[in-house]
Amino acid sequence: MDHERIVVLAHEDFPERAKTALGVMRYGDQEVVAVLDRDHAGQQITDHVPNVTDGPIVSSFSAARELVDQPIDAVYIGIAPIGGGFDDSWRADIRAGIEAGCDIVAGLHYFLEDDDEFASLAADTGVQLRDIRRPEGDLTVSQGVADEVDAEIVLTVGTDCSVGKMTSTLEIVETLRDRGADAAMIPTGQTGIMIEGWGTAVDRVVADFTAGAVEKMILDVGDEYEYLVVEGQGSIVHPAYSAVTCGILHGAMPDHLVLCHAAGRTQIHGYESFELPAIGRYVELYEELAGSVSGASVVAGCLNTSGLDATANPQRQVKSFSEQIDAPATDPIRFGTEAVADALTEATGVDPDPQAGTADETGDGQWRYARRMNESVWTWKPRSQSLAGRPAKQRISSCGWQTRAERPGSAAQRLPHDMGRHQQLSQPCSRSCWKSSRRSTTRTHFTR
Repeated sequence: MDHERIVVLAHEDFPERAKTALGVMRYGDQEVVAVLDRDHAGQQITDHVPNVTDGPIVSSFSAARELVDQPIDAVYIGIAPIGGGFDDSWRADIRAGIEAGCDIVAGLHYFLEDDDEFASLAADTGVQLRDIRRPEGDLTVSQGVADEVDAEIVLTVGTDCSVGKMTSTLEIVETLRDRGADAAMIPTGQTGIMIEGWGTAVDRVVADFTAGAVEKMILDVGDEYEYLVVEGQGSIVHPAYSAVTCGILHGAMPDHLVLCHAAGRTQIHGYESFELPAIGRYVELYEELAGSVSGASVVAGCLNTSGLDATANPQRQVKSFSEQIDAPATDPIRFGTEAVADALTEATGVDPDPQAGTADETGDGQWRYARRMNESVWTWKPRSQSLAGRPAKQRISSCGWQTRAERPGSAAQRLPHDMGRHQQLSQPCSRSCWKSSRRSTTRTHFTR
């Protein structure tokens, strides 16, 4: 996002139910200069949220303007109630923000652009109303080709909503980058979009187009990175959100799954009459659903222990979770995501150079085009040493294995992989061929 100083609206929900506000504070580039929350007015942000930039909590936008001595660029709606509706008690603050020349950024299902009062005020003042949950108009059904990109596709999946999938996604990306890998997040929800500045809120997409929306994002950037970590949504057993969960999984065609869970949770959040299945059952469900498109397995887990105090022994909880999923696990905030990165390295055979440096604009790198909300931006992307030393991959399919575009029928109709053909040509095949071959044969028949 292109805003420097913002006010976050989180009336009556800060901090426990203000997931969007917390995400922007912890991971966004924006400086949060104040939080609007009538319940905690007069307190400070760090009274409730540690390790973020401090600022006042105030009762209204007008109060924020009185306390903040620098211009405010935007008001972000930092809460998203079930159903994504607009609470009319926020109207005075949004109106005051527009009149003060602030953009308004909202991740609601209620579009501010369609509100006559807000649209008229915005036109008069020249500010932007950014409804980031409004999908692009050119989405369509999935073609089943996300697995043909160069990047390893990792998908975070959950046992429920609000268990830490977005946080896990961001932490995994950061750890991979620290190790020298070229990694990026695929944002699929309103908070991720506010942080990353691009993406598609898939829960607003026409049901038939959900998988296609995820596929489109992967195809847009998938050949520029070593890893794409797709932000999962909801849960496959959630009575309200399971359709979105399945659409993301099938559209992403992931190579690897990371299962996320909130320690101590036994019932579905907001639907407490529904009990959560056993953790091991989730592994079975997600792997069975992935089997039809990619054969991905759960390679690691992320356990959110934020609701536990020190006496609950978070380390023991993580160890138990790891045993239940039969894979390495961690709490991304308490213990970091090195264990997840190690699991991905082992599963992919890609070992980034942790000493990989970056280059300036005169060195090895590329100018990269990116979409940033309503703007188009060119940025310089240094090429890490791990990428610079890797031969360019020529795409061929003449080994006998057919890519999806070349073969008739379903994804399951794969021709036998001819390693000898690769050796004869001294060339790698298409990425899809390589992904298929590595699941059943040696990975060394060509250099990535």
